[in-house]
Amino acid sequence: MQEFYEGLAEILEVAPETIKPELTLEEEQWDSMAIISCVALIDEVYGQLISGSSLTGCKTVADIQNLISKSM
Repeated sequence: MQEFYEGLAEILEVAPETIKPELTLEEEQWDSMAIISCVALIDEVYGQLISGSSLTGCKTVADIQNLISKSM
């Protein structure tokens, strides 16, 4: 999970320590480019293909984690 958090921090342009399950994505740089980058990050870290449309519905980091867990 640490590798994912670090990658997500880079995508959102925030410090890695700010990435926590309760972080609200809309308050950060959560736009279409971030979603596409997150799809690639999840594939790289977990070997799972998550659709961008699935990620669009995520409101928090915990939502992304739940989506990854369900796809495994």
